[in-house]
Amino acid sequence: MNITKENIDALNAVVKIDITQEDYQSKVTEILQDYRKKANIPGFRKGHVPMSLVKKQYEKPVLIDEVNKLLQDSLSKFLVEEKLDILGNPLPKVQEDFSWDTEQFSFEFELGLSPEFEVNLKPKKAITQYKIVADKKMIDDQAANIQERYGKIISQTEVVEGANVTGTFVSEEKEIEKKTTFKLDVVKGKPNAKKFLGAKAGDVIKLKTKGLFNDDHLLETHLGVSHDDAHGLAIEVQFTLEETSTTEPAKLDQELFDKLFGKDVVKTEKEFRTKLQEDAEKQFEQQADQQLLNAVTESLIENTKFDLPAEFLQKWLAVAGEKQLSEEEAAEEFNRSEKGLRYQLIEGKISKDNNLQVTFEELKEFAKGFIKGQMAQFGNANPEEKELDDIAGRILGNQEEAKRLSEQLMSQKLLTFYKENVKLKEKEVSFDDFVKEVYK
Repeated sequence: MNITKENIDALNAVVKIDITQEDYQSKVTEILQDYRKKANIPGFRKGHVPMSLVKKQYEKPVLIDEVNKLLQDSLSKFLVEEKLDILGNPLPKVQEDFSWDTEQFSFEFELGLSPEFEVNLKPKKAITQYKIVADKKMIDDQAANIQERYGKIISQTEVVEGANVTGTFVSEEKEIEKKTTFKLDVVKGKPNAKKFLGAKAGDVIKLKTKGLFNDDHLLETHLGVSHDDAHGLAIEVQFTLEETSTTEPAKLDQELFDKLFGKDVVKTEKEFRTKLQEDAEKQFEQQADQQLLNAVTESLIENTKFDLPAEFLQKWLAVAGEKQLSEEEAAEEFNRSEKGLRYQLIEGKISKDNNLQVTFEELKEFAKGFIKGQMAQFGNANPEEKELDDIAGRILGNQEEAKRLSEQLMSQKLLTFYKENVKLKEKEVSFDDFVKEVYK
């Protein structure tokens, strides 16, 4: 057997494999002799079928199978030994005059080679790293919501400002009959709110759905209509009031603090507001980190220039999936996936050059931390170490789950690396300003 590689250019190569009869004949003969021992052909005793008859029936398919096995094994070994970093998989070149009726065979495979490049971690334009802070208004709103949620419900004989109302919306036209409860504050405009004020149980209030709530999406919740119907819904409905109440806000005292955070963790209103701020900003940090990861990804793709073996990759995409693609479909698929492939190569080089890898022990500890967080949400804040080990073992035994957690851990490692090595500028913003700037 002889294997040679010819470089077409920096990104494309052809591997040629020449296979002679000496490479496969002994294995083919061995298999045919085994067939002869087991063959059950009428007119011949088992094990005494003439080899000529066995060859006539089985030699060519056995030869084809063995040559293909030899071909794949030798190609894989060659790629490893030569340390060839390829994209996609080798593509066999079609040979119009190929025949299995010879003793020697030549095969050629096209290769798409991974490009060589340097990653630019210090572009001229610094990347914005957001620090999201919880402002006073946000903390005030959160405190008020908590006081409302833990407050005392007081039944009322008629609807007053800020009341909770329970009743049923009805529309024969749209076949609506939905019982619901909402706070009067979500009703839009004074004219609509005025129709509720003073109403008592059993009263029927006629309303128009257009502009009824501060957010049209509330029509889905309170009228039971679809998302599409909620937008621009303009019909008349009747609301039959069944009961109304007000909420006396809970006091910001030790009883409430203990309910929220555990006994004596928080002792004053100042500590309460500080805790709300810390918890909010911890959640914001996750969003800011994800935005930073996205921004760095875009910057790396934009500022790290290299060519790809586009023609080869399009040919490979055409045959790589379950369904073969046309040239046009393969070109479209390449255009859709090119950006992701570029970042995959960049991330791979960064990981290799800086020894960023996920070990099994790290993955196990990461999985245990994830499990512990989940268990804490259900009241088990201090699970046994053996229990964590057992659950982590079961999760990592699932290939898809292990892959998902490994990708999450690698993202964390990359994020830490980017924070330490990429050119960043910090910007402190409120959450509302963050949303406006990032998702505008």
